[in-house]
Amino acid sequence: MKPIPYEKASPDVKAVFDDIKATRKVADVNNFWKMLANEPVMLEQTWRTVKAVMANGALDAKLKELIYVAVSVTNNCEYCMASHTAAARAKGATDAELNELYAVVGLANMTNRLANAYKPEVDAAFREHG
Repeated sequence: MKPIPYEKASPDVKAVFDDIKATRKVADVNNFWKMLANEPVMLEQTWRTVKAVMANGALDAKLKELIYVAVSVTNNCEYCMASHTAAARAKGATDAELNELYAVVGLANMTNRLANAYKPEVDAAFREHG
């Protein structure tokens, strides 16, 4: 499978690309979107969902990008780590914040695995607030 550039895209794909470019204020869409353009329905659905979920809400956009980086680290998605680290930095994330994020991700992965191995019963106090 090869990325689909704007010039070779169908009208439906061009419409999504145009929305991505306008929303993100960029000259071109990144390679992820060009690859998804091989399946126009998936491209449109994914962009619609990203646009809605990553917008400011109860969580601000920078925090959402940092969460995205954390999940991408855990899933070992090199592309997602790179693109969302860049997005987090564009929204003001600092080296100190990213380093602390990596420490929390590493700690959470370790303690999650330990909890999965030992299978402790969830404390009543945690159930009340979960």
